[in-house]
Parts: sequence; structure tokens; C-alpha cells
Amino acid sequence: MHRHIIKAEDIINRGGGDLVLEIHASDPNGGVDRDNPVTVPSDACPVTLQPQEYVRLKPRQSVTLMPGIWHAFWAERGDCLIGEVSTVNNDRTDIGFEKPIPRFSKVEKDSEPDFLLVSDY
Repeated sequence: MHRHIIKAEDIINRGGGDLVLEIHASDPNGGVDRDNPVTVPSDACPVTLQPQEYVRLKPRQSVTLMPGIWHAFWAERGDCLIGEVSTVNNDRTDIGFEKPIPRFSKVEKDSEPDFLLVSDY
């Protein structure tokens, strides 16, 4: 669960399974407000979510998240190709996580990579 202070973003399910989003507004202290409804645009139409309700995006559907909107997302019923169109931001200063997590996963040295970066080819 994270939010952005400045960045606005459109999250798009480009194909595959369903993209499910948990979305909440910020409380007065900037934390996650899990007690009140939140309204977000989905394909330019306002969608109001009650607490514990999710947005489910089928392929080619999208949701717009404005600054301060808390969100987490995952794929169901198969993998998803997810696209994001957003305003410019600096993730080092613009992102806030509900629970602290490292920016990058821990690297285990002297082992073969599971996945290659572009520069590794």
C-alpha cells in the first residue's frame, strides 16, 4: 500500500487477467483512511468504493489515481500487462509506503540471476 505526494497516474490493464486495486483516501494525518468511501475516475467515469471494496479492471480498462490516494494492486485470473501513464516525479521523495519496505530487494552475491537486466545481455 503506497501513495504519491505529487504524482498523478493512470493505471491501465493492457491485457491478460484482471487487475485488482485496493484504493483508499488519505486521512487528515496522511495515513490510510480505511473507514470512509473514496471516489476515483475509472475510464473517465467516477467510481465510489466503500471500505473493503476493490476496483477490478478487465483488459483495456484503467483507473486514475490523484496525489494522496493510497493504492495496492495485484493480478487475478492470470498474469497482467500493466501500463502506467503519470506525471513526472522523484520516487525518492514522492512515494510513501504504509509499511516500510526496501527500495530494492536484497542481492544474493555469487549466484546466478533469476532474471537479466537489459544491460546483462
